[in-house]
Amino acid sequence: MAPRVNTPYFEGACLCGKLSFRIAPPTKWCAHCHCSMCQRAHGAALVTWVGIEESRFELLHANTLTWYASSAGAQRGFCSRCGTSLLFRSSRWPGEMHVVRASIAAEIDRLPEAHVFTSTRASWFPFEDHLARKS
Repeated sequence: MAPRVNTPYFEGACLCGKLSFRIAPPTKWCAHCHCSMCQRAHGAALVTWVGIEESRFELLHANTLTWYASSAGAQRGFCSRCGTSLLFRSSRWPGEMHVVRASIAAEIDRLPEAHVFTSTRASWFPFEDHLARKS
């Protein structure tokens, strides 16, 4: 069941607060990504992402936003001051912005729905839940 949310938008920011954004719901999806690139970019076993239509995403303070071309047709956005990795966009999903769930300050309109790229998951991080798994 999705959380009850009584706000016209969700706000978030990097660790230092110099890079901030706003999202107008509804979001499209929320999933835990286990790909090796997310593992290396975030220093974690997985990263929980929220997908939204790009038109529903607004940068509030972006003078520290830096984009890194992490692979062909894909970029990861991070704060050049504190190093927080916040955003992902790719030609594979045109018109979408992917935002790190942990960077959003409050509840959003959905809970994580799946684990993706599980074929490259960190073997040292076991997880057992009811969510769908996609390789």
